[in-house]
Amino acid sequence: MSAMICCEIEDIGLCLQTEDTLFSPQRVDRGTMAMISCLDLHKGQKVLDLGCGYGVIGIYCAKIVGEENVFMTDINPRAVDIARENARLNGFRGLSVIVSDAFEHIKEKDFDYILTNPPYHEDFSVPKAFIEDGLRHLRMGGTMLLVTKRYQWYKNKLCAVFGGVKVMEKDGYYIFAAEKRECRKRAKTAGNKLSRKLKRKYGK
Repeated sequence: MSAMICCEIEDIGLCLQTEDTLFSPQRVDRGTMAMISCLDLHKGQKVLDLGCGYGVIGIYCAKIVGEENVFMTDINPRAVDIARENARLNGFRGLSVIVSDAFEHIKEKDFDYILTNPPYHEDFSVPKAFIEDGLRHLRMGGTMLLVTKRYQWYKNKLCAVFGGVKVMEKDGYYIFAAEKRECRKRAKTAGNKLSRKLKRKYGK
């Protein structure tokens, strides 16, 4: 069953088509709202909405940074179709929305922000892939922002890969902000060493 969500996020109005097969079809997820409230976006910044679902985060960001600077991906082709339609509903014709398993079809490595609300009710394989390869797709000084209700695993993993992480708590969710910094030797080393599974997947 399809539905239409009309909402205002940080003073920006959005209308979004959804359906029952997608995550949080009746309202914008509170975790997503919490993560968006922690953003400090500026026009011209380059943003990746990783695991975009029906497109809330990416479309919101496009309203601020410009649609040419936003990339949206999801492994689910149906989610990508609906996110594309939602981009059009909100006035965007050139917003990049593609089917991709994590970073499989993402060549850009100069994002200011990588934003994701991963499936934390399952095992850690999806966020593990997001975090391990995310560092390589950020510009120096860029940030991966991730929201979840779990704490310790994400803190440990982000610290191991990025060399450190800032953790914020809002509305029952943890928002992790991990910045790519050249001075963090451990982060640089970790970012160049993908797990065996990711090396097989990306042919590295």
